[in-house]
Amino acid sequence: MPRLTKRVVEGAPVPAKATYLWDDQLPGFGVKVLPSGQRRYLVKYRANGGGRSAPQRWFTLGTHGAVTLEQARDMAQQVLAAVARGLDPQADKLAVREAPIMEELWARYEADHLPRKKQSSQSDDRQKWSAYIAPRLARKKVHLVGRDDIFGLHKEMADRPYQANRVLALLSKLFNLAERWDMRPDGSNPCRHVPRYKEQSRERYLTADELGRLGEALDAGLEAQTETPHMVAAIKLLLLTGARLNEILTAEWAWVDIDRRIIALPDSKTGRKPLYLSTAAVEVLHELKRLSKPETRFVIEGRFAGQPLTNLSKPWKRICERAGIEGVRLHDLRHTAASIGVAQGMNLPVIGRLLGHTQASTTHRYAHVDIDPALAAADRIGAVISGAMARTHIPQANKN
Repeated sequence: MPRLTKRVVEGAPVPAKATYLWDDQLPGFGVKVLPSGQRRYLVKYRANGGGRSAPQRWFTLGTHGAVTLEQARDMAQQVLAAVARGLDPQADKLAVREAPIMEELWARYEADHLPRKKQSSQSDDRQKWSAYIAPRLARKKVHLVGRDDIFGLHKEMADRPYQANRVLALLSKLFNLAERWDMRPDGSNPCRHVPRYKEQSRERYLTADELGRLGEALDAGLEAQTETPHMVAAIKLLLLTGARLNEILTAEWAWVDIDRRIIALPDSKTGRKPLYLSTAAVEVLHELKRLSKPETRFVIEGRFAGQPLTNLSKPWKRICERAGIEGVRLHDLRHTAASIGVAQGMNLPVIGRLLGHTQASTTHRYAHVDIDPALAAADRIGAVISGAMARTHIPQANKN
């Protein structure tokens, strides 16, 4: 066969089955003519140093039209030069094709690493993956994700700096594990040198007037039946206990001890802890118990029997709109409880014990606080909140 030319390639008749035309000047370089009329350039070689016993590889270079004959010849020469250096381009190509994608890295993370975390942290990671990471990176090869990809994703979330930084932290962990699991070279984490956004803590508390409007909005929601008694009770308990949202939504009746006036959480963000119940909180629980069936498991029931309420954000949005309250998150109800405690003259260790805010570095500050001061604090905070929501007299702090 003579040297391949454009005329030879384009003039080759369309065969009943695939045929090959080989170039006589560049060994192994040729074109495959298909019954469809398509022509594909390729180069074949022997791997592992050559010899008849070495495996033969067929490396596709591209389709005629998308790739010119001269471009294909240049690529064939590069492949053969790599083979002469002891490389195996086709094996490398197959390795890249079969390399894991980000979706597979996430599946390994979800199976091997995620179960070590607390349930709430598992939910947070899954939410970050599905909402932010997967839409952009799920189908991308793990080893091909670069700093530009990470920087672009992080930049897209510039209006949510806290969430953006948490997503970046999850990605960094994923790529550290990818190195450990041989999905990327060591020291190649693309999250390195991507600057974190500066985070500013939000100081947002409900004022006495806002608490009054909130109480009216909760009553109006019940009357209009846009909110269920359990939705309203959840919001009241968040305020009255200073608990985290998940602690209230997943609380079970088996954990409620009315005599001791606590909800004994078997686990939380900070481990086992009690939620202290003020008189006002106990009244809310008594009303929920009256509405619940004896076999009900969860304190805050959802739409389906035997299941807790899972989403309070939509009801909270409706309630805030009805109350004319802006810029308040559900977590700010916890801040409100703490701020009222401070305003009532309570010391920080008592408030820390009440909220379960016991970090390793400060646990010793709370060790001497027993249950009675914490319950007293819960009662005083509960009285202020209940009074404000009912627009009655708010007791002043005891200066003694």
